[in-house]
Amino acid sequence: MTAATTSSASASRLLVVDDDADLLRLLSMRLESAGYRVHTAGSAEAALAQLEVERPQLVISDVRLPGRDGLALFDEVRRRHPSLPVILLTAHGTIPDAVEATARGVFTYLTKPYDAKELLDKVAQALALGTPAAEPTHGDESWRAEIISRSGRMADLLAEARMVARSDASVLLRGDSGTGKELLARAIHRASPRAARPFIAVNCGAIPEALLESELFGHVKGAFTDAVANHKGLFQAADGGTLLLDEIGDMPPALQVKLLRVLQERAVRPVGSSQSHAVDVRIVSATHRDLDAAMAAGQFREDLYYRLNVVTLTLPALAERREDIPLLANHFLHKLAAKYTRRLSGFAPEALKALIAAPWPGNVRQLYNVVEQVCALTSTPLVSLALVQRALRVPSVQVLTYAEAKQRFERDYLVGLLKLTDGSVADAARLADRNRTEFYRLLQKHELTPGHFQSPAPAQPPSPPGDSGK
Repeated sequence: MTAATTSSASASRLLVVDDDADLLRLLSMRLESAGYRVHTAGSAEAALAQLEVERPQLVISDVRLPGRDGLALFDEVRRRHPSLPVILLTAHGTIPDAVEATARGVFTYLTKPYDAKELLDKVAQALALGTPAAEPTHGDESWRAEIISRSGRMADLLAEARMVARSDASVLLRGDSGTGKELLARAIHRASPRAARPFIAVNCGAIPEALLESELFGHVKGAFTDAVANHKGLFQAADGGTLLLDEIGDMPPALQVKLLRVLQERAVRPVGSSQSHAVDVRIVSATHRDLDAAMAAGQFREDLYYRLNVVTLTLPALAERREDIPLLANHFLHKLAAKYTRRLSGFAPEALKALIAAPWPGNVRQLYNVVEQVCALTSTPLVSLALVQRALRVPSVQVLTYAEAKQRFERDYLVGLLKLTDGSVADAARLADRNRTEFYRLLQKHELTPGHFQSPAPAQPPSPPGDSGK
């Protein structure tokens, strides 16, 4: 191990769990000699208690443990700390369980007796994919419980989100559709001092302009046709809490002016009213649009942009955090299994590889839809590759266009005729019911040479000595 690696390892805390005291001691010595800080536990219960005191960056556990086994420990670790990687140690008899656990999100498993170099390599890989060390949280990560991730990029984003949540600064969430902007907004609200107050979300692009103004700011009775009673808007409903303005880039220009006034005055005036009402609301806005381009085109107000964009957080596309795909897929699978009354254990390895390799233009939302489809259709506990390909609309056989299929058939048909007739164009044309001129044209189109299909002429035996051929 290089000095740089040792230095990097020295800051990493590992929790090792095994009920065999001798193996636990040996494993600890190997890891400590590599520069890691090692804590040990002899049971799942002791390990969970240790997690409450100080969170490690990696858990290494034997599958066979007294009481709650290593698989149950993994499930509980994932529930409390979704981003914390787990490596399982297994004897040959429990390999099937370990393979299933890997499909469910365990980082990897090693068989006993394990190779020391392989162990250290896997530990380094797991730490590279895991989250940076965090201060003890006493198991409280409920603020981001809906966000399933172990990627370093998401860990950095969540650390920044939690820091921002403590302030009242307006936050602009950027990211493609389906990346989870509303989930992050909810997480920011739960981590903020406003957590006990309402969180309200409104999609600014999904409501007609005439209704959106009333929806946001409220109206008084008689303000317009059908206004038969006073109506509190979402700003007043979210008072003391957080209001998410989703797809803010789609807000009509006239409403942008009124929204800016509310943010400046911290008060709303319902439609048809002459009185304003003070509101205390933290604004989180979200968009998949390029707001810089929208401002340049005169479609979004610059002064409103700077009011909303005090802090910007950008969610990565799912293709930029592929290490999260197995976690997300299995999380969705177990969540949806109850809905479709299926007893599902996970994805076949090939199916999981197909999910990881898919392009995911629709991001996490598309992944959820794919998993929902396989949940509805699967008839086996392990989801197959074919079913995943079907849900991804990836053909299991090559699909050609009509023109391509016609071209391929035509060439194969001509090749078959030439083989059958030993390269005789006259015979092949007669079998195809085509004249020779047309048949030659077809051969030229497909670059086929009749002579290539003729059988080689049999070799002539040599003439006897003295034989002149007479």
